[in-house]
Amino acid sequence: MPDARISAFHAEVDKVIQYLLAEYAKLQTGRANASLVEHIDVDVYGQKMQMRAVAGISISDGRTIVIQPWDRSALQAVEKAIRQADIGINPVNDGSVIRLNLPPMTEERRQQLVKIVQKLSEEARISVRQARQKAHDDIKGESNETLRDSLQDQLQKEVDGANARIDEAKEKKEEEVMKV
Repeated sequence: MPDARISAFHAEVDKVIQYLLAEYAKLQTGRANASLVEHIDVDVYGQKMQMRAVAGISISDGRTIVIQPWDRSALQAVEKAIRQADIGINPVNDGSVIRLNLPPMTEERRQQLVKIVQKLSEEARISVRQARQKAHDDIKGESNETLRDSLQDQLQKEVDGANARIDEAKEKKEEEVMKV
């Protein structure tokens, strides 16, 4: 049966990696992707709701995202939310849907995105180190020396695995960003 301290660390690492992958999905890579806009908060019906709860989001071609609000009266609010989100794309409102035409990526923009990808992966590594420190402190209190050493070895293997997953995700995203 796995130790509770290792299980807690593993759960924390999974959260960190899920967050990292979600942040990577939000990065514009030159190809249309619904995750670019689905998290944007729209001020509609007197409250803030995520775009995916207010509208249908579809991809009409490789460079165009089409957003169709469930309620046409929300069209202006959706357009305003996209402008305020500052994602670098101007929405085109045709009266029934909003189209987002993604501009082709410049080399300079690709380099900026690679830096962002690296920064996000480093933040994930820091979170893993903090979780490792917490688990390590919990394990240090173990009175059985053999068990303590075994748990520390297991914890290090988990940390190495987490860092490998972060590196793999980073390399995959960098490759995606740099692909023309």
